[in-house]
Amino acid sequence: MPPLSADSVVSALRSAGCVFAEDEAELILSTARTPDEAAAMVDRRVAGLPLEHVLGWAEFHGLRVSVEPGVFVPRRRTEFLVDQAVALARGASVVVDLCCGSGAVGAALAASLGGPQLHAADIDPAAVRCARRNVAPFAGHVHEGDLFAALPDMLRGRVDILAANVPYVPTQEVGLLPAEARDHEPLVALDGGADGLDLVRRVAAEAPRWLAPGGCLLVETSEHQAPLAVEAFARSGLIARLAVSDERNAHVVTGVRP
Repeated sequence: MPPLSADSVVSALRSAGCVFAEDEAELILSTARTPDEAAAMVDRRVAGLPLEHVLGWAEFHGLRVSVEPGVFVPRRRTEFLVDQAVALARGASVVVDLCCGSGAVGAALAASLGGPQLHAADIDPAAVRCARRNVAPFAGHVHEGDLFAALPDMLRGRVDILAANVPYVPTQEVGLLPAEARDHEPLVALDGGADGLDLVRRVAAEAPRWLAPGGCLLVETSEHQAPLAVEAFARSGLIARLAVSDERNAHVVTGVRP
């Protein structure tokens, strides 16, 4: 088939309700290898598939991260969590990306910190497959399982940076998410329980046994959840504080093991 014109792609995307139709059209046309592939990508996007799943990648903290259908798409606001971790790293040698999804956070940390020993874990097999591709350039290891149960015991007491971008959407609010997330991302990556903090509390309670002295746990929350997350960190014996980025609408709770 003949190449699609940029105008025709923009028109199709705009008709489907894509707010940034021009930008999306440029990404689709520059990513597609053939006219047929471009047409198929436009069809999938018009049908409501997230742009990142259509492209097969997401831009995150300066990296192009592989993202396949059915895997949580890394959010740009989570770059703030990476920035906070890098600022606290102080020569970190062991980094863990818990609830890693595509492995975007772990890959970004490894790229920023100059090659620490990287471990990532997720309970979703599709996420684990995707993460293995993304952390491979950094010699990262990806484990499948529920939170800390997935990690090798030899990491206990040795983790310098523990990034845990756990799901924190309250169960009753999952249905209010945009259709792209609600219909195309796994529920296990979105639902954080009744108040959205079930996994935050679980991670905070167990993290001190895995962190090295001076090691840091970081999680992302919403604005109204942040005070409760800080309390959960403090109850676990961590020195907790809240970092906020108004620009990215991001709230990151950090906790340092004394």
